[in-house]
Amino acid sequence: MNLSLQTKGRHGYAVEFSPFFANKLACASSQYYGIAGCGTLYIIETGPKGLVPLTVLDWNDGLFDITWAENNENVLITGAGDGHVVVWDINQRRGPIKAYKEHTKEVNSVHWSQTRQENFFLSGSWDKSIKLWDISHAQSLNTFLGHEAIVYSVRWSPHIPGSFASASGDQTVRVWDVRNSNTPQTVIPAHASEILTCDWSKYDQNLLFTGGVDGAIRGWDIRNPQSPFCDLRGHTLAVRRIKTSPFQRNILASVSYDFTTRLWDFTINMAVETLEHHTEFVYGLDFNIFKAGEMADCSWDEVLRVYTPRSLTNPGMTLQH
Repeated sequence: MNLSLQTKGRHGYAVEFSPFFANKLACASSQYYGIAGCGTLYIIETGPKGLVPLTVLDWNDGLFDITWAENNENVLITGAGDGHVVVWDINQRRGPIKAYKEHTKEVNSVHWSQTRQENFFLSGSWDKSIKLWDISHAQSLNTFLGHEAIVYSVRWSPHIPGSFASASGDQTVRVWDVRNSNTPQTVIPAHASEILTCDWSKYDQNLLFTGGVDGAIRGWDIRNPQSPFCDLRGHTLAVRRIKTSPFQRNILASVSYDFTTRLWDFTINMAVETLEHHTEFVYGLDFNIFKAGEMADCSWDEVLRVYTPRSLTNPGMTLQH
């Protein structure tokens, strides 16, 4: 598969496949590169006619990240440039159903709980804080402070209830427990640069990956984080987002300001494929959990792509059982 959609006048920031439907995904985008103007949320269907926008919803500031609810197929959360955490029901086309305003600066990252706490989601912001939310409540449940710079990424553990990681411009990635808002369980000085992204292994609860402005991707065992167990080099500019494969334990993907999307086998410290199908910074990235090998990315070049990399169609190249 190799499909594309023009998001004319909107620069892609994040893309996420639905956790309920194999042929549905969402894209968060911004006007004028997110510096000014409004944001647009696209709900898109893949099918015989290619990528078809089913719903297009606007917000009065840029939209920088997106996460689907895990307990309602029609609900999504976006992080906005005006500090709002915006809740959408894609059947309500008049606007969002809720907008939380507790962050004082841009919301870079949002993520819905991947374990049994079905109503919980996180937000991370330029104001250096992380907030815990329950969608049934009118206010946040908790605020996590400690980062000394922008929080670029927050990611729930897919294995351990109440555990999450955060990546920051203070050059650290931190692991937290929602029961303790005062101090993180683990602080890893993971890069000598701002850290823009992190993600957990889908197969091993102890493995956490980071990507930084230095162009490096590193893997950490949180039980022994003194040094990385892998150090992936190849991007020539900042790594904007990384995602671990839901199907292959040794594979992760990354997108970068160097205009590329790359697939890596971290067990051999090597890129197995480099995709050069964008002409601007690549921001959004996701794997389809229903279709092995299918991925999506989006870029500031106003193009969203859904595709199957060659390296993922030949399991013998990359698959480890």
